[in-house]
Amino acid sequence: MDSAVNFVTEAAKSSGFLRLVLKAFERSNAPKTALGLFVFYYIVKYRDNAIGTRRINLPGPKGLPLIGNLFLFLRTPGSEISTLHDRMHEKYGSTWTYSLTGMGRTIMVNDPAVLEHVLKTNFWAYEKGPILRESMEDLLGHGIFGADGQHWKWQRKMASHIFNVKAFRDYTNNVFVQESHIVANYLDTIARKGTVVDIHELLLKFTLDSFGEVSFGQSFGCLTDPDQEVVFAAAFDRLNAQVSERLFKGPWKVVEWWTGANKQVEKDKKIVTDFALDIIRKRRASTYDKPQKDLLQLFIDLKDDDGQSLSDETLKDSILNFIIAGRDTTAQALSWMFYLMFRNSTDKDVAFKLRKEIEEVLGDQEPTYETYKQMKYAEACLYEALRLYPSVPRNLKVCVEDDVLPNGVEIKKGEFFQWSPWTMGRDTAIWGPDAKEYRPERWLQGEKFSPTKFPAFHAGPRTCLGQQFATIEAVTLMSIIFRRFDFELVDPVNEPAYGAGLTLPVLKGLPIRVRHRNAAQTL
Repeated sequence: MDSAVNFVTEAAKSSGFLRLVLKAFERSNAPKTALGLFVFYYIVKYRDNAIGTRRINLPGPKGLPLIGNLFLFLRTPGSEISTLHDRMHEKYGSTWTYSLTGMGRTIMVNDPAVLEHVLKTNFWAYEKGPILRESMEDLLGHGIFGADGQHWKWQRKMASHIFNVKAFRDYTNNVFVQESHIVANYLDTIARKGTVVDIHELLLKFTLDSFGEVSFGQSFGCLTDPDQEVVFAAAFDRLNAQVSERLFKGPWKVVEWWTGANKQVEKDKKIVTDFALDIIRKRRASTYDKPQKDLLQLFIDLKDDDGQSLSDETLKDSILNFIIAGRDTTAQALSWMFYLMFRNSTDKDVAFKLRKEIEEVLGDQEPTYETYKQMKYAEACLYEALRLYPSVPRNLKVCVEDDVLPNGVEIKKGEFFQWSPWTMGRDTAIWGPDAKEYRPERWLQGEKFSPTKFPAFHAGPRTCLGQQFATIEAVTLMSIIFRRFDFELVDPVNEPAYGAGLTLPVLKGLPIRVRHRNAAQTL
């Protein structure tokens, strides 16, 4: 108890209020009263914000003493976080704030001009930071998505070698067309049987197989038997969902221990890690003789500053980071496009115009890199889906030096800056009165939208390297399956729920009916 009294005494040197507290318990000669008053002081100081955070003159949900808005996020499932952000935006405007125990103060801004400042103009003042890295480490390790500084720069430089025009031509002419025909053949079977297919699950298997071929020189075998669960993919998805929720659960280690989720995390982490390490060890034991180096070989050939090859652990982190980029995001974007295109409230002309473009550009030919560049409406259909259902629906950075945002808001070192592409895509102040409508034509009106207005692929130095890769892959698949099949949602009325994760999966899948297109339907 003496130590508590000494602590209060020291604190009194810098606080007039604490001096009054000190005099009170000195007169009462009651240590318990002193400690109680000391606690009372902190409750008053942090009466509606998390301990250790500053009070700030911005709107936001009212917090509780010492823990801030922890309960708000604890009682909000990960599958409702983006919707919560939307409600907060409508209530408090484009700039608001909240605080969490164990994380600190977050300033949420959904304004293209402010985003330009953070992601481009003052890029080096904002990083992923240690809290995000620790939260994501079980899945991302020390890979590119959680990396900062020089560690991020060399990973990005290496990865950029795989995303070039020559490689795009090779991918389109070989991998994407080949894998798309496997999907089409499976849909042919579904159409003949008259059964229902979960297009979201099928697309995840398509993108995983395609990315495996491009990045690691081997298919994951997902489309060999699409009805079978892929153990690696299931573990990867569970781990993805779990680590993403940690950012909103305050002391997440305690939460996971209490709920027992930590045991499942360890199981899934082992499955995912063993799978990636197996790919690496097999490659190291073989001779690579292909003219175009894949992503894995680029990293295997890389040397560190001491001239040493990268460890298996570092390579494993790279693989898992790029699987998120190459598998999840494209499949999810296509899935939400299917939902938007075939829901009851969408004009049927959208699907008609898409098929018309496919017929006019391709005829009976296979898609190529050159034909992809002509398919502007197909690209518009995809990007319009990404505007409303961005594959990364929310993002976060920590400020590493005091800054003043273009809207006049001060942000201090150690505080977080957050933005929501989900919310921005629905904001009428940004996209006009029809912001919530699915209208691909908005992309064909001559205006080139800035990446901070449409941040689905990030912006600035960290702009997604795989944007064109993903777009070509998606358009190639659309070209092949839309000219062969008609699609119908099993539930064309209700919006599907989205799942928790770093990305935006369709929570319970997207069941559709598939029918062959006959000769009379050909445009």
